[in-house]
Amino acid sequence: MFEKQYLTRKEAAEYLRVKPQTLAKWACTRFRKIPYCKVGSRVLYDYDDIQAFVKEGYNDNI
Repeated sequence: MFEKQYLTRKEAAEYLRVKPQTLAKWACTRFRKIPYCKVGSRVLYDYDDIQAFVKEGYNDNI
């Protein structure tokens, strides 16, 4: 069975080459919305969602 892969905020930030604080900021705004889920106090990002975000292209100026 196929298992989804999840990244922590730190791992997702490293992959996107941004600071974890940037991802936290994006989560609170309408811009650059990347879906995430919370498990307790941990924030997790689906690897496929991160890939889709990269594929769409993102602009560092926003």
